[in-house]
Amino acid sequence: MTVDTGSLTDVAGIRIGHYERSNRNWNTGTTVILADQPVTAGVDVRGGGPGTRETDALSPMNLVEQIDALCLTGGSAFGLRAADGVVDELADRGRGFRVGAEPHQVVPVVPAAVIFDLERGGHFRHHPDAEFGRRAIKKASRTERRRGSIGAGIGAVAGGISGGVGMASATLILNNENGEPTQVTVAALCVVNARGSLINPLTARPWEAHPAVKNPSANDRRELARHLNDIETASLNTTIGVVATDVRLDRPEATRLAMSTHDGLSRAIRPVHTLADGDTMFAMATGAIHLSLTERTIAVSRLSALAADVTALACVDALVHASPMATVPSYTSLCPSALR
Repeated sequence: MTVDTGSLTDVAGIRIGHYERSNRNWNTGTTVILADQPVTAGVDVRGGGPGTRETDALSPMNLVEQIDALCLTGGSAFGLRAADGVVDELADRGRGFRVGAEPHQVVPVVPAAVIFDLERGGHFRHHPDAEFGRRAIKKASRTERRRGSIGAGIGAVAGGISGGVGMASATLILNNENGEPTQVTVAALCVVNARGSLINPLTARPWEAHPAVKNPSANDRRELARHLNDIETASLNTTIGVVATDVRLDRPEATRLAMSTHDGLSRAIRPVHTLADGDTMFAMATGAIHLSLTERTIAVSRLSALAADVTALACVDALVHASPMATVPSYTSLCPSALR
C-alpha cells in the first residue's frame, strides 16, 4: 500500500475543474468533480450546519443509480447556485438521468455542498453563481493537480489560518473477479474550512503527518502559538470533499466509503463535526475494476480504511499549500521552517 500527496485525478476517469474570483471585492470560488462516465456515489453528512443539494438522491433507497458530477463551492447557501451552471452544462452535453427518448431529455443530478466563506476578503453578497459552475466544469481536466488557495478553497479558513483545497491518493492490491491481484486506487480531495485546528499547538506540526512538513524552529513555534492564542475560533465553517476509487461499488458500499472519510477528518481536525461546521463528504466509484465476490467484505473494509487515510492527508495537504490572505496568515507564513 502506498499513500502520497497525489491527485484525485489519479483515479482514471475523474476530472477536476476550478474557478475562482479574487480581487478587492471577491474572494470565493467553485470546484467541480466531473466523471468521464456516470459513477456510483454516496454521501455522509455529520456537521451541525450543512449546506447541501441533491444529497437525498444518493440514498440507496432512491431512484437515481449514478451521477455525472459533484459541485463543491464557497458562498454558503448562496453558493448552491453554482450547481445550476453545472447542471446546465451537463444538460447541454446530453448527460444526466434520462427521462425521454430525445437526446436533450435528461435531468442532470449534481449533488453539491458549500463552505462558509462570506466576506473573507470580498463583499458579503459576492458569492458563486451559475457562471462559476459553468466555468469550473468547462475547465475540468484529467491532469489537474493544483492545490491550496484555489477554487472552492480560496476563501477557506481552518482554525484561524488559511485553509484550501488538498489532495492525496493511494494504491492497494486486491483480487479482481478472476482472483488475480490487481492494483486499485483511492484518492481524496478536501476543501478545508474547519472551525477546529489542524495544528498541534505544542509542536506546531499538523496533528496528521505530511511528507513535506518537518519540525519547525523554536521561533516559528512561538510565533504560531502567539497567533493561535489571539484568534477568535467561534465562526461558521465546514469541511467538504470527496473520495474516489476505480473499484466497482454499489450504492450502500459507496455510502460506507463516504462514512469512513469522517474518520480521516477526525484525525486531522480537532475538534471536528461541531455545531458550527457543516462537514459533508461524498464518495465516487467509477467501476473500472470488479472485485472478487468471495473476498468482497474484506476488500471493501480495506478500501474504507484507505479512504480515511487519504482524507486525513488531503486535509493537511490543503493547509500546507494554502496562501495567506489579507488578514489571515497561512501555516507556511507563520512556520516557514516547517517545510522540508
